[in-house]
Amino acid sequence: MGVEGCTKCIKYLLFFFNFIFWLAGGVILGVALWLRHDPNTSNLLELEFDGAHAPSTFYISVHILIAVGAVMMVVGFLGCYGAIQESQCLLGTFFACLVILFACEVAAGIWGFMHKETVSKEMINYYDSVYEKAMSDTLTTDLSKRQAAASVLKVFHDTLSCCGKGHATSFLTQMTDKLGLTDICPSKGTSVNCHSRISELFTDKIYLIGIAALVVAVIMIFEMIFSMVLCCGIRNSPVY
Repeated sequence: MGVEGCTKCIKYLLFFFNFIFWLAGGVILGVALWLRHDPNTSNLLELEFDGAHAPSTFYISVHILIAVGAVMMVVGFLGCYGAIQESQCLLGTFFACLVILFACEVAAGIWGFMHKETVSKEMINYYDSVYEKAMSDTLTTDLSKRQAAASVLKVFHDTLSCCGKGHATSFLTQMTDKLGLTDICPSKGTSVNCHSRISELFTDKIYLIGIAALVVAVIMIFEMIFSMVLCCGIRNSPVY
């Protein structure tokens, strides 16, 4: 015989929220793995030119998201089992895990808000440095550096369907392509500059991470409340 009345209702509500929490962990893990292996981002973040790799700040948040999703699935299972078994020990452990996860999520959210433009700016700066190197080398006889820079820019342009840093440089690059000096713009031709494409690509993904974190935070708050209420109900139950 276990808890009765409202506490029993709380027990099943906690089980329900924990099941949702477990599913959310699976979804976050899946989304994080998709972000990690998405062709658009991976093609750009794995680039290397003149010994310098593309900025990997974006991957830091993705790897954190992978860890959070995996931990959420474990903690969600622990909460479900603790609720069904009406175990104060498991519920107490579950509550402690939730508090730690919530604190980590708040800290990660603050860090992400403070650095939300960093990922795009770092990638734009990397693109600009390669672009300037490619275009300056176009006017010299250093063919090896020109070809290396051009190959990196070609990946940017083909992946994002863009060309150049702005409208002027886009026109200039397309002209050098037509003159046979370079071959870096997409073959179908485009006037969209790469700065805006890079910003759109990473900003959209960062917003996706933020929405997922907000949903999880709301679920966590309900779970912390229900787990404490159930734990107190079990402790005060005459059966125990």
